[in-house]
Amino acid sequence: MDMLWSGWGDPAKAAPLPDTVIGLLRDLLGVKPRSAEPVGLADIAVPQGQLEPAAHQALVAALGGEEYVRTDAETRVRHTRGKSTPDLLRIREGDTDDTPAAVLLPAGHDEVLAVLRVCARHRLTLVPFGGGTSVVGGLAPGRRGPFVALDLRRLDALLALDPVSRTATLQPGLRAPQAEALLAEQGFTLGHFPQSYEWATIGGFAATRSSGQASAGYGRFDEMVLGLTLATPEGTLDTGRAPRSAAGPDLRQLVLGSEGAFGVITSVTVRIRPIPRTRIYEGWKFASFEEGSAALRRLTQDGPRPTVLRLSDETETLIGLAQPDAIGASDAPTAAACTAIAGYEGTEEDTAHRREHAAAVLRECGGTPLGVEPGERWAHGRYSAPYLRDALLDAGAFAETLETAAFWSRVPGLYAAVRDALTTTLTEAGTPPLVMCHISHVYENGASLYFTVVSAQGEDPVAHWTRAKHAANEAILAAGGTITHHHAVGTDHRDWYVREVGPLAVDALRAVKRTLDPDQLLNPGVLLPLDD
Repeated sequence: MDMLWSGWGDPAKAAPLPDTVIGLLRDLLGVKPRSAEPVGLADIAVPQGQLEPAAHQALVAALGGEEYVRTDAETRVRHTRGKSTPDLLRIREGDTDDTPAAVLLPAGHDEVLAVLRVCARHRLTLVPFGGGTSVVGGLAPGRRGPFVALDLRRLDALLALDPVSRTATLQPGLRAPQAEALLAEQGFTLGHFPQSYEWATIGGFAATRSSGQASAGYGRFDEMVLGLTLATPEGTLDTGRAPRSAAGPDLRQLVLGSEGAFGVITSVTVRIRPIPRTRIYEGWKFASFEEGSAALRRLTQDGPRPTVLRLSDETETLIGLAQPDAIGASDAPTAAACTAIAGYEGTEEDTAHRREHAAAVLRECGGTPLGVEPGERWAHGRYSAPYLRDALLDAGAFAETLETAAFWSRVPGLYAAVRDALTTTLTEAGTPPLVMCHISHVYENGASLYFTVVSAQGEDPVAHWTRAKHAANEAILAAGGTITHHHAVGTDHRDWYVREVGPLAVDALRAVKRTLDPDQLLNPGVLLPLDD
């Protein structure tokens, strides 16, 4: 099943907002109903004939049939940009500026190499496409002109599983639920559950350095990767023949987070773990975000660390995003407080031990236990926030997210700076926002902050958000944060990423791109600026 072309996920799971929430949006933010319905898929006009006949025939030959070179309007529209709020607003208005000329469906590594050779010969830009869940402009090349989208959905196999070493080799087009199902048949799990879990792919996780909601226990995706294969216009790059090595710099880390700019990931070898026998998620209340943050830091640094650990600030807790299924519920908290979610996975004995000792730490830090009901509600609704975003758009509101990370000592200043930048910029634009935040991932030395912003759409919502996003990006760099923690760089963060790492680092990465992709055909303008 394909994702909804004009929104997120399964169309059957989309639901309108409750009247209580619509009333809150109207009274608090001045949200007005939309003046016009968005265009339908059948009404979108897509230019035809963008591929030269010689290039088209060469691609058909490389892929073994016309059915694997799709040029119909619907397929091309479904591969237009990603799923950020500006992406959705533009496609709902019928904007097809970034629509690929064709969508290619290779069946394996050799066919990917063949496609890359054809693209080099015919000077065709190529954008790798996994689940299409990018929210940072990662699927729209910076260079104008015809380009092709390389949809990896046919590379969807579990290639190998080593139960002794606890490793698995997966193809990049596997969606996360498919990968978990294949691993579960042999008693294992990857343990990677980001909010995009239902639609994102293994290749996308690797290409963007994804981080799952259980990262406190399982780690980030880049920590799980033991090896990978990269197809480039210049040939094949294989990395990772042992779990760790002192044989020069780790080239795996060069490919991880490269966002299709250096090549196309065609297989990933990851560590796996036995399926946990027990999963328990529970809620805790703290008097303030500052108090809750200190508790999470103490638990993360000194242990025992839960598998899932996150904290919503006062606004997010009050609105109900700490428990997505409780949005607008009459029993939502009314007093200023913060909700934390702690989850434990593993054997019965280990889970009970960690839960007991973690509870003692959380109590000592001022936490009040709320029982398993808030935790179970969070777990049940953990993938529902993107559907809520779409419902807000349908109701005339604007909703978007951004994220960052910093060392613990800088987290309070970063939190305040980004909130102030977003609030000030959007208020000056005439669309005062509701700004919510939670700590989504924790480390011994720091944490990530995930912001959700809701406002009225105003006359030009994309322009409003662009100014606010730029202000937030400036605040992030000034406060010592990283421009992205797990959404990747894309084009939205590229200019600030360049400033974060510095010109020498950019020159080094450009040298890598010139070696692997000398004609700059792969996702140009994403991650790195185009060469002059």
